[in-house]
Amino acid sequence: MKIGYFLTSEEHDPKALVRQARWAEAAGFEALWISDHFHPWNDEQGESPFVWAVLGALSEATDLPVTTAVTCPSVRVHPAIIAQAAATSALLHEGRFGLGVGTGEALNEQILGDPWPLAAVRLEMLEEAVEVMRSLWTGEVVNHDGKYYVVEHARIYSMPDEPPPVYVSAFGPAALEVAARIADGFITTKPSAEDLRSYREHGGKGPAQGGVKVCYGTDEAAARRTAHRLWANSGVPGELAQVLRTPEHFMQVSELVTEEMTGESVVCGPDVDAHVQALQEYVDAGYDEVYVGQMGDEQQPFFDFYQSEVLPRFTGRD
Repeated sequence: MKIGYFLTSEEHDPKALVRQARWAEAAGFEALWISDHFHPWNDEQGESPFVWAVLGALSEATDLPVTTAVTCPSVRVHPAIIAQAAATSALLHEGRFGLGVGTGEALNEQILGDPWPLAAVRLEMLEEAVEVMRSLWTGEVVNHDGKYYVVEHARIYSMPDEPPPVYVSAFGPAALEVAARIADGFITTKPSAEDLRSYREHGGKGPAQGGVKVCYGTDEAAARRTAHRLWANSGVPGELAQVLRTPEHFMQVSELVTEEMTGESVVCGPDVDAHVQALQEYVDAGYDEVYVGQMGDEQQPFFDFYQSEVLPRFTGRD
């Protein structure tokens, strides 16, 4: 089991993210995730730097592998542009870059006034977008006239020896089937053995990555308040996270999520066993890698805690 750190772009400015990456490497984390958003989920989170600029800085700050979790290559940014950005990132990180992709959220993808398609259409768009990117990663001239995208005589000249792997985020049967068909690996934020089994049964290959957020702190009640203030939106059910358009919408619906509800779904405080169990759920479900993110500003204490108390519990495990 590989344990990585989840860099949360919605909470931290670019310099803070680079600093956290260094701390993560020093603490013994083995890889990085980084979120790719235009907006944070709410104003309390308060940040959202351009991920491709941060990835360039990370390539000089750390030797850890890094994966976007996740990029939407289908609405706000054309897949040809994402293909070029990912190829450059793979060069900068010397092959240690993975492109995590998904169908996105209206929160980030409607900023240019584009319509927000139904989920089935977004899956079709994602599949075609991955096809476009892989065509461009051959280094050849590409002409593509598809259902959703057009590419005219485009060629990526700055190419790594091997194209970056594409990890696909998927929730639900239809998305899992698409992911199994097009992905080099599976990516999710819930420790679902059923989803992973479905992905494998449909022919899905490669590593399975999972992500979880926690809120470490010496005072459990204070940590719970921090988690609720920053991430009450994580308790919003169903497809709302994909269809709500603005941070204001998320703040409104998050009023229905109580602090107690957040405490039930997020590990808060200093209980080592609780933190270990949050990661162990992914191990038990069959995942190969798990990425843990710390909510709030107590970043250095979190890394100290995980280095001394949590990561050693997983040392030597397969």
